Amino acid sequence: MLITMTHASAPDLSVLHAVRVAGVADDAAVSDRAGVDLETAAELLLDFEAYGWVTHVEFAGTSGWTLTDRGRVQDSRKLGEELDQTGARATVEQAHKQFEILNGRLVRACTDWQLRPAEGDRLTSNDHSDPQWDGRVLDELTTIGAALTGLTGVLAGALARFDGYADRFDAALTRARAGDGRWVTGVGVASCHAVWMELHEDLLSTLGIARGAAPESR
Repeated sequence: MLITMTHASAPDLSVLHAVRVAGVADDAAVSDRAGVDLETAAELLLDFEAYGWVTHVEFAGTSGWTLTDRGRVQDSRKLGEELDQTGARATVEQAHKQFEILNGRLVRACTDWQLRPAEGDRLTSNDHSDPQWDGRVLDELTTIGAALTGLTGVLAGALARFDGYADRFDAALTRARAGDGRWVTGVGVASCHAVWMELHEDLLSTLGIARGAAPESR
């Protein structure tokens, strides 16, 4: 099927998939991630809870919605149907191959941000006292971000829900360059690493690939 314009996912899929990609998210976060107004998102989440697709959890002062096993199956089914209906499978598969190449570089960059090997200890934590070391990491993330912009541009041309990843990655990188290192690998903020992991989950779930699956098993 020839793709002539980008496809916007239905609100129910957008909301369900937003929960999957986020892992745990409250109503507002789901609404923002799905691009659906808060009232609609909240109503859909309550419906999904009644269907057994999502459940509300609380831990360590954080609360939000997370997918159940039934919800994951439902999301996967809807994603597969969307791929077939839009003819976007080949586009997403090619983007995933390109992403996997970039992923190795991203992992190395994030590791270098967290660790700076010292004599006799390869696992020494990076205390960020070496601006040359950190600058090299940030430059590598900038290069990766430029590639990400091109990759997600192609994806968003087929499926609108892939739009925004590059902007969020760039926003995190800008904050990191301004001196707030949390925005490289930090947890609890939309850091470069967090945004990258969401995109990875989005690609894997869209294609029905289990995380950690060997290439030959795909």
